[in-house]
Amino acid sequence: MPCHIARYRNSSAGETGWAVVSDGFYKLEGHYPDTRALINEGREQAFHIAADSSAYQSQKLDDSDIELLSPITTPCRVICQGSNYPQSRAETGMDPYDRSFNTLFHKSDASISEPNTDIVIPSHIKLLDYEIEMAVVVGKDIQQPVTLNANNIGDYVAGIVMVHDVTARDVQLPQVQYFKGKSYRTFGPTGPYLCLLNNDEMHYLSEMNLTLSLNDELRQTDQSGNMLFKPPETLSELSEITHLSTGDIVLTGSPGGAAMTVPPAPLVKLLGLLPEKVKWKAFVKKQSGNPRYLKEGDKVESRIVSQDGKIDLGVQRNRVRAG
Repeated sequence: MPCHIARYRNSSAGETGWAVVSDGFYKLEGHYPDTRALINEGREQAFHIAADSSAYQSQKLDDSDIELLSPITTPCRVICQGSNYPQSRAETGMDPYDRSFNTLFHKSDASISEPNTDIVIPSHIKLLDYEIEMAVVVGKDIQQPVTLNANNIGDYVAGIVMVHDVTARDVQLPQVQYFKGKSYRTFGPTGPYLCLLNNDEMHYLSEMNLTLSLNDELRQTDQSGNMLFKPPETLSELSEITHLSTGDIVLTGSPGGAAMTVPPAPLVKLLGLLPEKVKWKAFVKKQSGNPRYLKEGDKVESRIVSQDGKIDLGVQRNRVRAG
């Protein structure tokens, strides 16, 4: 069965640790300083507790004084997929089913933050967008090209986690800076739960429902089975160009419904004739009138749950505030 893991801080006891989430929080015995160690050394114990938590009552925590932390520790690689859902592609003027190439880029691990922390807007950012994503967690070091498929992906993927890929559009697009526009601190709330999967549970990678609401208004919703490039294909491609380590994460793309809008095709062509500086100045000015972007005081709620309800990656509740 899927095994939900939380990383926590108990402020009164001055303790940081890991726990299996069942009908409560069950402390994992042992010292696991990072996600890599948890996967490599604590996985077997975690699955034992998840299978029969009643046998581990002595390890049950008082959750009244527990703060949930990101279950993905740093340093780690954070690799992202762009435009991986047909709905999202259509909204940005792209062919929704074009598989010419898989868009891959890095996000700084400095962006990873606690699941319920504030999202802080740097003073120079005007167009702050939201993007809920399911991330796959690497479960085995990859140091050479490998070919992954439905039969062997469980050898390389430990599980899944929720990440909010917050994005500064007025940096990402005019500056052509994916890395910079997505990497400011607090731009990656992560967790609260890491769900470890066994080999026969990898089908869940295509059975997760993603939803994001802003101020109680549903903005994004989709199902992970709609991804154009599925995790086996993406990890195979990544293995050709980079090393991956246990505990790294690969964000698999965000559904449609983000704040950014794209002008009609004829206007896009017209803008393409303008000098770069003039074109992007016009873009930012137009987008500044779009009320869907995040602003101070907004409240974002994100959730990812499997279709059968057996996996629940928890809920993120983030308030937006000025830096």
